[in-house]
Amino acid sequence: MGNGRWDSGSWAQYRSVHVDPVPRAQRFSAGADPANDPAKFRVRESRISAANPRPTPIALGCDITGSMGILAESLMEGGMDRAMREIYARQPVTDPHVMVAAIGDSKGDRAPLQMTQFEADIRLADGVKSLWLEGNGQGNDGESYGLLPLALALKTSCDAIEKQGRRGIAFTFGDEPVHSSYTKAEIERVLGLRIERPEMTAAEIYALAARNWDIFHVVIKEGSYVRSQGGLRRVLDSFSQVLPERVIELDDYRLMPEVVVSTLQVIGGADKTAVAASWGGSATKTIGAAIKNLPAVRGRPSAGGLARY
Repeated sequence: MGNGRWDSGSWAQYRSVHVDPVPRAQRFSAGADPANDPAKFRVRESRISAANPRPTPIALGCDITGSMGILAESLMEGGMDRAMREIYARQPVTDPHVMVAAIGDSKGDRAPLQMTQFEADIRLADGVKSLWLEGNGQGNDGESYGLLPLALALKTSCDAIEKQGRRGIAFTFGDEPVHSSYTKAEIERVLGLRIERPEMTAAEIYALAARNWDIFHVVIKEGSYVRSQGGLRRVLDSFSQVLPERVIELDDYRLMPEVVVSTLQVIGGADKTAVAASWGGSATKTIGAAIKNLPAVRGRPSAGGLARY
């Protein structure tokens, strides 16, 4: 997937029909769409095409539990358009192919991971619209952020990685710790994958995905969990164990597109101070604080290619 190119004119027309006149509660699917269920599809594909000869697979995974439903809503209210326009304008990567995922809690939610196709044009908006904002969570000090990296490692097929020796880039966004492990039953139910061991730890999952993907987690500091006593420290402690130097603290969720584009620029070698300053106004300070600890190094996929079950 991933034919075509993003066009802001098409987005403006789409928004005028499917977003602005539609109540927030009706902008997304009323239930889980089987097409987005990773247990029901074989792989998500990002392919070379005439329009996108050097596709860069980018995954954006939004926590949709509780108050975090605002993240997907923000993408639908203009965040996707800003992200795509700025990637095309600044060119931190070539030919973006974007997937959006909805993340819940595999310990009890009905649809703890939903994944759109990789898309490069207005079909991305349709994909996001098809997500179900289940909104539950299980109140157990964590969400299943780790299942997206596992799906990226085992249920995607990307020409950039497999044919061009380049890496994919993934971001998850949320306000809770990452679950430290996932049982055999959870992985089979959510991803349709059978493993021999009783469980996989988050550390094992992130290490597997890191063979071919640069993964970052963005902590949404406006979230209710982060604002609870000791919440931010628990979130940072959990992610620092699996994503050292790849955890971003964001004070304003509305700047998710800017932090994504800025991260792409920094890992591509751009100066952090210059990147932050390029946004202007109050965004300069917010983005500067978010990206200050990012590494500026990207590698190549590991020897041996993709792991498969």
